[in-house]
Amino acid sequence: METNPPKRRDNKKSLRVKVISLGNAEVGKSCIIKRYCEKRFVPKYLATIGIDYGVTKVQVRDREIKVNIFDMAGHPFFYEVRNEFYKDSQGVLLVYDVGLRESFDALDSWLGEMKQEMGSQANMDSIVFVVCANKVDLTKRRVVDEGEGRLWAESRGFHYFETSAQSGEGINEMFQAFFSSITDMCENGGKRPVSEVSVGFTKEQADTIRRIRNSKDSWDMLGVKPGATREEVNKAYRKLAVLLHPDKCVAPGSEDAFKAVGFLLGLTCSVRHLLLHISSLLKSSSPHSASLCSVCRFWFFLSSFF
Repeated sequence: METNPPKRRDNKKSLRVKVISLGNAEVGKSCIIKRYCEKRFVPKYLATIGIDYGVTKVQVRDREIKVNIFDMAGHPFFYEVRNEFYKDSQGVLLVYDVGLRESFDALDSWLGEMKQEMGSQANMDSIVFVVCANKVDLTKRRVVDEGEGRLWAESRGFHYFETSAQSGEGINEMFQAFFSSITDMCENGGKRPVSEVSVGFTKEQADTIRRIRNSKDSWDMLGVKPGATREEVNKAYRKLAVLLHPDKCVAPGSEDAFKAVGFLLGLTCSVRHLLLHISSLLKSSSPHSASLCSVCRFWFFLSSFF
């Protein structure tokens, strides 16, 4: 008795996807793409004029993916060209130069431009975003650290990778994760899976860490108005301690933010202890009190602010 031989399982239908690159001029968008597609680095800067277009084929698990790459010029002059290419994108590379803070700060503007052209938020939810912190090989000129970049990306549900187009660091890993996520999204009906990027922290925690990083003074760090009462300051301390405690917050940069708050608390307590000591000398009949200069009296006056 003959049995039917098992049928060979065919590969799934190939996919055709569109990805775009966004970011300021000279952050290395084109170099990242060339490093991956052509396995080479072009040291001489050649500005992208409007749009560069390329096609590459990749294999993701058992599917062939034909990727159409639109490399967008970062100069504001080319906005009228860029705005025609946002629609129907399944993936976006958001690139900044870790040595140029303005390129990192501009990421929100790039998202804003894209949202304006894409329309509804539902369209944005049908796109895989990868943030590339590029030029990490130039360590001495780095001004945006990993924690800050990762926090910005992951708080928005975006992937984050440290890359160097020059050395090739992180490039293959980034594109593999990028195309794999796009494939998962296409197989999920065109929506990013809910667990695509595990955040593990709240928006309040992310906003607090950013505020502490960018704080101009101790009042700003605590999130209170200048001249706040001691009770208000203590309440702010307690809230931050709970919000950023390492046992309760896994957001990138939370440990440094917690240490900064702890240092400020320790400094405040030390100054307060000194002021109390000066206060006791001023009120006593000790001969030491006579030697207190106007500077000490000024410090005593400041005690009402701690």
